Amino acid sequence: MDRITKNLLEEFINENGLANLPEEAAFEHFTGALVTATHYSESFSTYDIAVGSGHDCGIDCFAIIVNGCLVTEPEEIEDLAETNGYLDVSFVFVQSERSTNFDSQKIGQFGFGLLDIFSDTPALPQNESIKARIKIINEIFSNSRLFRKGNPQCFLYYATTGRWVNDTNLVVRKDSVTQDLRQLGLFRRVTFECIDAERLQTLYRNLRNSITQEILFINRTVFPEIHGVEQSYLGFVPVPEFLKLIENDTGDMNTSIFYDNVRDWQEWNPVNTEMKETLEEDTKKYLFPLLNNGITIVAKRLHPTGNRFVVEDYQIVNGCQTSYVLHETKESLNESVLVPIRLIATTDPEVKNQIIKATNRQTEVTEDQLFALSDFPKKLEVFFPTFDGYKKLFYERRSRQYNAVPDIEKVRVVNMTTLVKSFASFFLDLPHRTSRNYKLLLRNIGTEIFNPEHKLEMYYVAAYSQYRLEYLFRSQTISTELKPARYHLLMAFRKLAITQQMPRFFNSNDMARYCNQLMNILWDEHQYKDVFRRSVDLVATVTGGTYNRDNIRTEAFTEALNQEITRRYTNLEGR
Repeated sequence: MDRITKNLLEEFINENGLANLPEEAAFEHFTGALVTATHYSESFSTYDIAVGSGHDCGIDCFAIIVNGCLVTEPEEIEDLAETNGYLDVSFVFVQSERSTNFDSQKIGQFGFGLLDIFSDTPALPQNESIKARIKIINEIFSNSRLFRKGNPQCFLYYATTGRWVNDTNLVVRKDSVTQDLRQLGLFRRVTFECIDAERLQTLYRNLRNSITQEILFINRTVFPEIHGVEQSYLGFVPVPEFLKLIENDTGDMNTSIFYDNVRDWQEWNPVNTEMKETLEEDTKKYLFPLLNNGITIVAKRLHPTGNRFVVEDYQIVNGCQTSYVLHETKESLNESVLVPIRLIATTDPEVKNQIIKATNRQTEVTEDQLFALSDFPKKLEVFFPTFDGYKKLFYERRSRQYNAVPDIEKVRVVNMTTLVKSFASFFLDLPHRTSRNYKLLLRNIGTEIFNPEHKLEMYYVAAYSQYRLEYLFRSQTISTELKPARYHLLMAFRKLAITQQMPRFFNSNDMARYCNQLMNILWDEHQYKDVFRRSVDLVATVTGGTYNRDNIRTEAFTEALNQEITRRYTNLEGR
C-alpha cells in the first residue's frame, strides 16, 4: 500500500473508531464508505454496510439504497412504499483487498457470489449479514409492482491499492460478470468499476469536501446590497445546468441538498402531477419559468467568473417539489426550458433561517415544523460540543458538515435520523418504531420530538447512550447478534440506570436533574457497562436467546420487555 493511501486509511480508522479491527477489515470499511458515499449523501455507519466475515459470497460491503434512504431492515421497505408510493432501488456491492494487484479470479468469485445471491435457490453458505440483506432483497422484489422508475440499479466495485491499466484479461472478466447479471433481467442498469489507489484518494477527498458544483448562469440580475448577504442573484438557468446542482455523479437525486427544506418529496400529488404534465407537453414546457415560483438556493460561498458560477456548500431551501419533478421529467427536457432561481450566498445562519421561513409560506407548513427543522437543531448543534473531552458529541444539522473538520471522531457525530430514533426509544418507549413505521415518528417533530420547550439535556443523553452502545458493539463487549434489539437496549438502559420514576414534564428542572444523573452514569466507564450488561440480560430473557428481527421489532416485544423489567424491579412499578 502506498504512503498516501495508508495515511488516509489511518486517518479514516481513527475518526471512525475502527482501531479494534484488523487492517484488512478496516480497509473494507474504508473502501465501502468511499464508494457508498457516491450514491448516498447522508452520514452513515460503515457497520451498516460491512458484510465481510466469512461465508460472505465474496462481498465485503453491501449497501441497499431505496428512495434515497440507506435501508438496513426489511420493515423499512414497507414503510417507504407506503410513504412514497414507489420504490427506486440501488444495490451497491464492494469487494476490496489491500493487494497492489487486480485479480481476475477475485472478479470471477465476486460475480459468482452475486449471481448466487439473486438466484431463486442460493447454494453458497451465507453469514448472518448476507442473510439479513437477502431478506431485504426479497421484500423489495415482492413489491416489484412499485418499480415505477424501472427495475433496481446494480453497482459493482472492486478496489485494491494497485493501479488500474485496463488489462485485457481483467476487462474481459469484468465485462463477463456485468453481462451475466444483466441477463438475469432484474436490473435496469448494471455497472462494474475497478478502483485503484489513485481513485480511492480522489473519493476520499470528495468525501471530506463540501458539495461544490459549477453552473453556467447567463440570464441573471444582481440584487441590491443586503446586510448579512455576501452575494445574491435572480435569474434563469437551462434545465441541464440546474440538474448539475441536484444530481450526483450517478444521475440520482442528491438528497442531502434538501436537508434544510421543511418538506420532503410529496410524490405525485395534484400540484406535482400538473407540473409534470406541463413539462412533458411540447406546447407548454417553455412556459415553465412563467408558471413556477422558482428555486431558492442558499450557499456559503459563490465564485463567479464571467458567466460561470462555482456554488459551494449549498442547500435548496425552497423548491424541493420542483426539483424532483424536473429530475423525473428530464428525458423530455432540454436547454431551451428555463428554471427560475434565486442564488444567495450567506454565512449568517439567522439570515438563512429567515429565508427558509419566508420562502416556505406559500404552502401549509406549521410553525412547529419550521422551528423543529431550523431553530431547534441549531440549539442542539451548539449544545452538544459544550461538554469536555470524551463527553463531547456533535450534532450534524447539515449533511456531512463535519467531514472536513479535522480531529473530530466521526463516531461522535450524530445526525437527525439517529437522534430521533434514540430519543424515541430512550424517553418515549417507542423502540419498535425505529424501523417499522419510522415515518410515524417524524410526524411528532415539533411536538413530542424536537419540541422547543424540551430540555436539551434529554437529546444529549439519548445520543450519548447510543454512542456508548455502539462502542460496546464495535469492541465486541456486546455481541453484534443483539443489534436488532439496539433500541430496546436503550429503553432498558434508562429504566435500569435510575430506578426512580422519570419526571413527567420534559421541560421541567426535574427533567434536567434526571438527565444529569444519567450523564454521570454514562460517563462512568464501569457503571454504564454494568447497566448495559443488565439490559442485555433482560433482552436475552425475553427473546429466549433468539434475536429474530421480525419478533423484536414489534410493539408486543416492547410490552413484554417492559413487563420483565417491572417483574424484576418491583420498585419500577408505575413507570
